[in-house]
Amino acid sequence: MRDYIQFILDGETVTERHLDPTMTVLQYLRERRMKTGTKEGCAEGDCGACTVVLGELVDGKVRWRSVNTCILFIGALDGKALRTVEYLGTPDAPHDIQKLVADKHGSQCGFCTPGIVMSLVALQADDMPYTRDNIDEALAGNLCRCTGYGPIIDAAMAMDVKAEIPNNTAQLTSLQHDELVELNANIYGTKKRFFIPKTLAQLANLLSENPKATLLVGGTDIGLWVTKQHKTLDTIIYLGNVTALNTTVETNDEIIIGAGVKYTDAIAKLGVFYPDMDTVMRRIGGAQIRNLGTLGGNIANGSPIGDMPPLLIAAGASLVLQNGKAERVIPLEDYFIDYGKQDLRPGEFIRSIIVPKIGPGQHYCAYKISKRPQSDISALCMAMSFDLASGEICTNVRIAYGGMAATPKRATNAEATLENQTWSEQNVRKAMAALANDFTPIDDMRASKSYRMQVAQNLILKTWLEAGS
Repeated sequence: MRDYIQFILDGETVTERHLDPTMTVLQYLRERRMKTGTKEGCAEGDCGACTVVLGELVDGKVRWRSVNTCILFIGALDGKALRTVEYLGTPDAPHDIQKLVADKHGSQCGFCTPGIVMSLVALQADDMPYTRDNIDEALAGNLCRCTGYGPIIDAAMAMDVKAEIPNNTAQLTSLQHDELVELNANIYGTKKRFFIPKTLAQLANLLSENPKATLLVGGTDIGLWVTKQHKTLDTIIYLGNVTALNTTVETNDEIIIGAGVKYTDAIAKLGVFYPDMDTVMRRIGGAQIRNLGTLGGNIANGSPIGDMPPLLIAAGASLVLQNGKAERVIPLEDYFIDYGKQDLRPGEFIRSIIVPKIGPGQHYCAYKISKRPQSDISALCMAMSFDLASGEICTNVRIAYGGMAATPKRATNAEATLENQTWSEQNVRKAMAALANDFTPIDDMRASKSYRMQVAQNLILKTWLEAGS
């Protein structure tokens, strides 16, 4: 067992032990390494001022991605590489992207500029075409209050498509290992532990020994427990380096997605079969959030307004739960019991999500309703799947909502109204009325109960209009 982590910081191999396991990478960079080019804005992963580029080995090559350091814990860097804005260039010899942003007048106060530059570096490293859509997506997680995005987009469009990206493959390969890592630190009299297992067996053993441990992957939710709620997390088990949780398997009928697979990678698999799911997933945070957050984490936290559960429930997804060596498979909708309560036994964890591929004659629609297109919590989220037998009879109806109840939930009365009935406006409107028997939504800061109900009903009508009325 190791008592230290190793990672690459701006080309230098770094070894760290006895750090506060819940120290964020942003704190580490600014306070321990004096790399103050990375800024703190929101401390919750929304503004992008703290953006850096994180490198991981994927199929023997380094995959560089933009991430938010304000919610990323230092222990999650083990075996990875980090590039900060200081690594790019100097005032006398700026990086090409830094020079472009300056020449195109893409910086006024300059506070957000380092994060914007790093998001563009990640776009360049990902070898994506510099189309307007790709640029908009890369920058959606970066808030700029004073410059305006026109000059920034001009700089992005002018980037050199042949730019060379530093290759740390050999250096990163040398840091890979199969040992369990346990970081220990006493912080103001409190003992803190941060475990980094590599195998499912190590994870299962750790959970049996530490049943109250906090399971962490991307930290897009748990990171805010520390930065915003100021919680003390004594024992953390980090799942991001467990290989078996970070794999995707495709069969003839299903896509099996490991609980640690990031949104960015899940989109590439699910979007092929569910284009509407692709659209909604690209609205989950900015690129930095999707490069850290996972499907498993979104499900595990049990939020009634999580975007993925209703989308996956409508698709007929199941969960594989593991406890020691034992496994059980349950329908995803059965995982959510009540607000803050899930069907997860002591020592059990989500191993994977099984998503059936869309079948012939199957229709699937999904919608997210929020005040902003990106980086916003849903007021409600809806997905609907059904088959049209002989082109007109509705069967296998599944309608799921988030934000309408204490848990993500199927609209069983609305489903029954449509099942084995003609796909017509008359029957669709009956299903809309039946929603009042399925949900009693609440008023909160995101939406009123009357708004939620009206929009939830209208989304069924929208599905009818878009699915071939």
